Amino acid sequence: MLIPEPVQRLIDAFSRLPGVGPKTASRLTFFMLRGGEDLSLELASALQELKANTAVCQQCFNITGVGRTLCEVCAHPRRDPAQICVVEEPLDVLALERTGGFEGHYHVLDGALNPIEGIGPDDLHIKELTARVAAGTIKEVIIATNPSIEGDATAMYIQQQLAPFGVRLTRLARGLPVGGDLEYADQNTLLRALSGRQDLGE
Repeated sequence: MLIPEPVQRLIDAFSRLPGVGPKTASRLTFFMLRGGEDLSLELASALQELKANTAVCQQCFNITGVGRTLCEVCAHPRRDPAQICVVEEPLDVLALERTGGFEGHYHVLDGALNPIEGIGPDDLHIKELTARVAAGTIKEVIIATNPSIEGDATAMYIQQQLAPFGVRLTRLARGLPVGGDLEYADQNTLLRALSGRQDLGE
């Protein structure tokens, strides 16, 4: 073997990360190998703490600190608990929070429906969402799943499950990105931008 086993193990470990191919994994590994020992120790410590000191919010299933029942959003007294934004992943919560435009609560599904990969409704936190809405305190559910086949299928399924409760169901608007050119937009994006057009007076 040309590469020592510990080096190969780290390459293999990095390769398991999303978006990291064999070349990137090798570059990262050799960067760690050439770097100071403090960098390796810091990374190892951070990885240990990642699992040991994080937990899942018992209400919305977002990540939170260990020992906490609710995340910072759910526990915040000024957030509106009557408005729930449904997202696929905790990273989506971070993206929406960066906008500073949402003052409600979240519900993290932990994925999207994907029959090909064997992900069905029971693998997501849809039952828990239905239970939250069934409690009668929710006025609006904003479905913010990704604009993909899986995201659309998940949104439709959630809509069917929540329809009997009479709660207001909305979906994030879709259309052209700011600074984008019409000539580079795909057909579906243009079609959704046309159907979601607004009056100039709004």
